[in-house]
Amino acid sequence: MSLKFPAVSVLACALLTGWLVPVSAQTTASPASSATSSVTPQQQSLPPAVEAALQRAKVPREALSAMVVELDSPAKGTTKLAYRADEPANPASVMKLVTTYAALDLLGPAFQWETPVYMDAQPQDGALRGNVYIQGNGDPQLVLERLWLTMRRLRSMGVTVIVGDIVLDRSAFDIATRDASKFDGEPWRPYNVAPDALLINFKAMNMRFVPDAAAGVARISYEPPMGSMQLPASVPLAPAATACGDWQAALKAELSEPGRVSFLGNFPPSCGEREWAIAPADPDGYAARAIEGMWRELGGKVTGSVRDGKVPAGLKPVFVNKSLSLAEVIRDINKYSNNVMTQQLFLTLGLQATGRGSWDSGKQAIGNWWRSRWPQLTSPVWENGAGLSREERVTARALSGMLQTAWASPQMPELLSSLPIVGVDGTLRRVNTASAKGMAHLKTGTLRDVTALAGVVNSNSGKRYVLVGMINHPLAPNARPALHALIDWAAQDAPAFSSTVAAHSGAAGAKATLRR
Repeated sequence: MSLKFPAVSVLACALLTGWLVPVSAQTTASPASSATSSVTPQQQSLPPAVEAALQRAKVPREALSAMVVELDSPAKGTTKLAYRADEPANPASVMKLVTTYAALDLLGPAFQWETPVYMDAQPQDGALRGNVYIQGNGDPQLVLERLWLTMRRLRSMGVTVIVGDIVLDRSAFDIATRDASKFDGEPWRPYNVAPDALLINFKAMNMRFVPDAAAGVARISYEPPMGSMQLPASVPLAPAATACGDWQAALKAELSEPGRVSFLGNFPPSCGEREWAIAPADPDGYAARAIEGMWRELGGKVTGSVRDGKVPAGLKPVFVNKSLSLAEVIRDINKYSNNVMTQQLFLTLGLQATGRGSWDSGKQAIGNWWRSRWPQLTSPVWENGAGLSREERVTARALSGMLQTAWASPQMPELLSSLPIVGVDGTLRRVNTASAKGMAHLKTGTLRDVTALAGVVNSNSGKRYVLVGMINHPLAPNARPALHALIDWAAQDAPAFSSTVAAHSGAAGAKATLRR
């Protein structure tokens, strides 16, 4: 294998930008009810463009929760708009803002994950007569090139043959095995990957198809190289006149069998070179296969097996693989809304606080942090910290309060630079608004019944606003232009509306079904 690594893993970027769940892959929960209630005469007006966009989408105004607060006024925190700001709503991936800011505040922007490597014997004449241990501590970005560097470092220490086992210690996280097919019946999609103390390359394998017309096949290469897997080297080409179309379906891939991938169809040559990232079957066995494959690719041998286990007490590491800094990691989390990386971070908060990485310890750590910082604000409801949840809730006022604190904090530059820029990059790169291109840093969130965003908008006058908008409704994705209109309204410094918030006696927020 010829490995050519840019500054950021090509595979990592491909996976990150493909982490959003396609609409066709969504599942349906109980229908979300629109938030209906009696409205008082003091109902606050919404900006006309927002009202119009909601009407076009056939979404009632009561499905929206929003807050816009000026950051640069003489009295900091002047409210420009507050609409149903105290109604808990499902924020979808906007919840990642809370998790990443909590991590910056609790762990610091320079925090790094460490993955130590141990040997219980000394190599002699190229042979290590003992075991190699690799201990995972939750690194969310141990991607292809860093795995290569780890295995290369081991080879450079004089190890060619391991006369023993490679033992993987994944005990830092205490989480139950999750059925990857539970979400949508498609466990091979990378967004269905579960967190892991030793998360290698997001548990994903990239397949590259290159047509060879002379041979009548498409050549297939795989990254990372996988040990103990049966992987075909080619697939037949379809007739030359075949349109590219749904080329993945045309391959008729068989992906459900652990340790094996096969194709019963063909590949249209008109597609040219294509790539497809999948999460292979048996995700718990992924790390062992990837490590074995990379070790053998580099000329290493192992006479035993690659298996789970624990590092013996008292053993000292021979070297430590350190991650990128937290500030760099959250950039990939928020720019591309990576769910499994966020869940790794959530579990890490629990691990650092209690010595045990679990969902309960993560909730405890982030809950204690919130209550100590904003006792006056309604605490969010967390499940996994990524927004990939039917249960997570937060109010627009709580998010706005957190962002106002973040703006005045030492962590502001790192948090703000991690957010997508409207019309420029990340999940907002294709969004075109009338006034806000390049002027707003906002985290997006999308589920089947939710569309949301939150962050900071720079206005034409130079003022800055915290903006939060969440729509919970079965037609929420159709109402995304309403949130874009809200961004434009803030960017244009439009007149503020009455600060009176409507009283609502109905449900606290519409339930949502997962999109991502």
